[in-house]
Amino acid sequence: MRPFIFLLLILGAQIGRAQDSLQTNIPVHDPVIIRQDGVYYVFATGRGISMWSSKDMRNWKKEKPVFNAPPEWAVKAVPGFKGHIWAPDISYYNGMYYLYYSISTFGKNRSSIGVATNKTLNPASADYRWTDHGQVIESVPGRDEWNAIDPNLIVDEQKRPWLAFGSFWNGIKLVKLDADARSVAQPQTWFTLASVPRTRPGGDSTAGSGAIEAPFIFKKFDYFYLFASYDYCCRGAKSTYKMRIGRSKTLTGPYVDRSGVPMMQGGGTLLLEGNADWHGVGHNAVCTFDGADYLVFHGYDAKDKGRSKLRVEQLDWKDDWPVLRLH
Repeated sequence: MRPFIFLLLILGAQIGRAQDSLQTNIPVHDPVIIRQDGVYYVFATGRGISMWSSKDMRNWKKEKPVFNAPPEWAVKAVPGFKGHIWAPDISYYNGMYYLYYSISTFGKNRSSIGVATNKTLNPASADYRWTDHGQVIESVPGRDEWNAIDPNLIVDEQKRPWLAFGSFWNGIKLVKLDADARSVAQPQTWFTLASVPRTRPGGDSTAGSGAIEAPFIFKKFDYFYLFASYDYCCRGAKSTYKMRIGRSKTLTGPYVDRSGVPMMQGGGTLLLEGNADWHGVGHNAVCTFDGADYLVFHGYDAKDKGRSKLRVEQLDWKDDWPVLRLH
């Protein structure tokens, strides 16, 4: 083979590998994604809520955070909160973009979920302005054995908004919202969707075991699919994060796995777990672009000291259950 042809082949292979890996190179945690006018936007945990944009889901540009300063209500509501906002959720609802977000401190259930809205996600638009509507839900130690973080908006068949959320304690919750999706509907309607056995080393302000969090509900076929993250995130090489799923014919459950075991009884079919390349994977969202479904999540990169990075994988379906098309 001629030297210059061989060199071109090597360069082409390197470029191809670089393109394949670009989606994993941006440092995000708890990502969600949406598309507006041909541009993809990722929101993730970070100071003021991290935001990235891309035209191809491969080459990403870091945008300014959603909030320039921590919301005043949040600083007052959660002792120790200093502006690092967790686990956003983005949706287009009622002609506006709704961004839910979590205010908390690690391992405590003195937590709140807030929401902000915007007419557009394009920072260059004259209409681009986030309006914060404050607290939607809170959890209080001594009152609630659940944790108000990791929100996910889901709309039922009657176009009514609900919010799934939860982390550790007694599991994943679902609550009906008012039509404006900014407050809990009255009379309050609450459900528990999934949980794992929990031991409490102390009072109910301590998480203990029962490691389940980050719900995302996705409607497909005749089912609502509940994706949740199990075991432990945020530990670098010691992370054991993994994603499990169940499904239900009704939004409020019960959700069961492929073997018919309810997620309320520890069930959940494994979708993806860590391996030699990724110490742990989880906190996913599901989206549909141009007829294809995608799983968006973060993984702890074993080749980069366990740092958390974006992953986007195509989601296929077999026998009405999701399977990943990994590359």
